[in-house]
Amino acid sequence: MKEYMLALGAGFVLDLLLGDPEWLYHPVRIIGKYISWMEKRLRQRGGNLRKSAVFLTASTVAATMAAAGLILYLLSLLGRWPCLIGMALLDWMGLAMTSMAKEARGVQTALKRGIETGRRQVARIVGRDTASLTAEEVVKAAVETVAENTTDGVISPMVYAFIGGPVLLWGFKAASTLDSMVGYLDEKYRDIGWSSARLDDVLNFVPARLTAGLMILAAYFLHLDGKNAARVVRRDHANHKSPNCAWSEAAAAGALHIQLGGTHDYFGKPVYKPTIGDDDRPAESADIGKTVGLLFGAAGAMLLLLTVITLLLG
Repeated sequence: MKEYMLALGAGFVLDLLLGDPEWLYHPVRIIGKYISWMEKRLRQRGGNLRKSAVFLTASTVAATMAAAGLILYLLSLLGRWPCLIGMALLDWMGLAMTSMAKEARGVQTALKRGIETGRRQVARIVGRDTASLTAEEVVKAAVETVAENTTDGVISPMVYAFIGGPVLLWGFKAASTLDSMVGYLDEKYRDIGWSSARLDDVLNFVPARLTAGLMILAAYFLHLDGKNAARVVRRDHANHKSPNCAWSEAAAAGALHIQLGGTHDYFGKPVYKPTIGDDDRPAESADIGKTVGLLFGAAGAMLLLLTVITLLLG
């Protein structure tokens, strides 16, 4: 576990310093290509897509974990340090902290140049239709995405890297990628993606609740309203179709005194979602930066927590 923590700490620092460089062919893209290829093959084969969904989920996760394990095994043949460096690099590529912050701040900057630019920029990080969003809705979309991805892009990977090293972290990343590609409830994906969506729900269950607590703590340190964040989390944590997403979104909404959620269009069709938080004031561009602060605050608190646990376990 000490080596897992050492590698995670190094990967965390690398993510802070480098993010996801554009020149790097990210492993998630390889996972995504496999998912697209296998989904197409399974649809062409026909039959019961719900059974095919289980194969798609299991094969993607298993192949990803096997690849990570093979890389580390080969590096271990060269010695402890090459293996540890490989672990750190895999952990670095499994964290999305700095890249998410960069994208969110890009929305904030784009809005200064006009609503159309803001809509195009936020479309890079959200699944909803953005063509008719108002400036406030663009801000809220960015805030929701950063808050949600604090769980599945940062805290969950850190939890699984701590428990099982890069192999388990990349098993989680495979499940998360599956959910983002096929884990929808519409007619096209509800059969082929059901098992991927359920696995993602299970894997994020504990980290989502942990993220809410860490964001509340971060709100106090950032001089936001941590008390209100805690209140809104208690009240609105179930206001989402996902059992996990509303926890971190509620923490952000409460800390900022804004309202998130509600009905939005996805693929040309309105999708109703309950509201999260109170409409105390209109959301503004600065709220994106504040949510990024909550992201980094929660991530830093998580790293500290895991370090303390490692020291206590000896």
